[in-house]
Amino acid sequence: MTGSARDAMIAGHEVTGRQATTMIPGEILTREGEIVLNEGREALSLKVANTGDRPIQVGSHYHFAETNPALDFDRAAARGMRLDIAAGTAVRFEPGQSRDVRLIALSGDRQVHGFNGRVGGALDG
Repeated sequence: MTGSARDAMIAGHEVTGRQATTMIPGEILTREGEIVLNEGREALSLKVANTGDRPIQVGSHYHFAETNPALDFDRAAARGMRLDIAAGTAVRFEPGQSRDVRLIALSGDRQVHGFNGRVGGALDG
């Protein structure tokens, strides 16, 4: 255990500020204040309309350009982008609904595989 990790743990207790609290398995302790997601990431706002007769739900890390064809929006602009929402969450589009969404660029090695098979590899190049 490194010095900083050792300083953060004292006999099974996590030190938060000046207090030590008993750790509960699986518990997540966060710092006070707001957590800002995706700060400084390239972003794009698009109007999206569900032209279909069924609700469509899109997950946080789905390559937005490859979503259900009943969603009407600028797919070329959305290439390489995903919804700017917390991981593990989703946005639901009801039939006939139109809404603005904020997209952010996919990061990492920018490889897209699966989904609807429209990319199948590198986004760049």
